[in-house]
Amino acid sequence: MKVFKDLKFEPRETGGVGAALKFENGITISVQASGGAYSTPREDLLSPDDYSSFEVVLLDVDGEWMTGQILPGCNDDVMGWQSREQINFIMSVAQIR
Repeated sequence: MKVFKDLKFEPRETGGVGAALKFENGITISVQASGGAYSTPREDLLSPDDYSSFEVVLLDVDGEWMTGQILPGCNDDVMGWQSREQINFIMSVAQIR
């Protein structure tokens, strides 16, 4: 089972950092942190270690947003200010779908 530490963050062209990981079932998780993302802090920093929370999106095999379809209680396609522990939970749910 993949977890937060398996995400490979890279600098984003627009600032901050981001990672995307496609699971075996075809679902992709996108995790972003920057001045324009729902992250803490909302700044363009160079390392995921500089952030305490992140913006998360889940995409289906066609690249369509499906966060709200997979996560109970989520009524949006973007989940902001998610901790590493919350992202581990999101990843576990997405992988068993």
